[in-house]
Amino acid sequence: MSIITLTTDFGTKDYFVSVIKASIYKEIPSANVIDISNSISPFNHSEAAYILKNSYSAFPKKSIHIVGVDSEFSPENKHMLMSFDDHYFIGANNGIFSLLLEGRKYDKLIEINIHELSVSSFPVLDVFVKVAGHLSRKGNMEVVGIETKKLKEIVNVNPVLNESKTQLIGSVIYIDNFGNVVTNIKKKYFLDVRKSRDFIIYANSVKFQKVYNSYSEAIDFDIPKIKREEEGKKIAIWNSAGYLEIAIYKSNPSKVGSANSLFGLEFRTTITVEFL
Repeated sequence: MSIITLTTDFGTKDYFVSVIKASIYKEIPSANVIDISNSISPFNHSEAAYILKNSYSAFPKKSIHIVGVDSEFSPENKHMLMSFDDHYFIGANNGIFSLLLEGRKYDKLIEINIHELSVSSFPVLDVFVKVAGHLSRKGNMEVVGIETKKLKEIVNVNPVLNESKTQLIGSVIYIDNFGNVVTNIKKKYFLDVRKSRDFIIYANSVKFQKVYNSYSEAIDFDIPKIKREEEGKKIAIWNSAGYLEIAIYKSNPSKVGSANSLFGLEFRTTITVEFL
């Protein structure tokens, strides 16, 4: 049984995801198709890479990951098949794969050239699914294209530590379904430069002097529920992927707002850490 994952910006309103799945089942009747996310912001390479980077390794080795974000074929956006970490990735050469790798080396990269077999302008359906079917039958990667080294390089903005090592400048890289804001500051790097110093995190109009390891750690459960600060509490945590996250405890973006909306934190908003 082949595991095929989908990471797309197609959303759930339209029929696109359903016909992709139908095509996969026609091509690979025994496939197990799993949605990683079909709600990537349109054409957002960074967001797609963040989601994929923190999820693909949870799947068994040899899983096939279809990436349908900014996937329309053009001379500047050719289609690629990449093997990395004993997984397969099928998508466009638009920078997502380089963001996924984060400087690590892929095992093999193939420029897909079977487009003359497709009959429409829906490459995820007409090209990527065919490549996934070929891989599921244990076909060689070279059959669907030619090996290349031409991977489009995009580098995420990394946090910057000032010369005196008293200030760390990061930025927002992702906003989740709850409106929680993920920054590009990783826990290991933060701890390395902090060196046990106190700190203040500034995120627009709000500031934090403590980072929790989970949402519930921020709540004092020894205080009776009716008296303790809980829903609506602003917190900074290390999320499950090891990134600094700004959140509101049990926020409901549609009713009471979120860190994203209430603090005015958007993609690429600057987050500053002052070491004292």
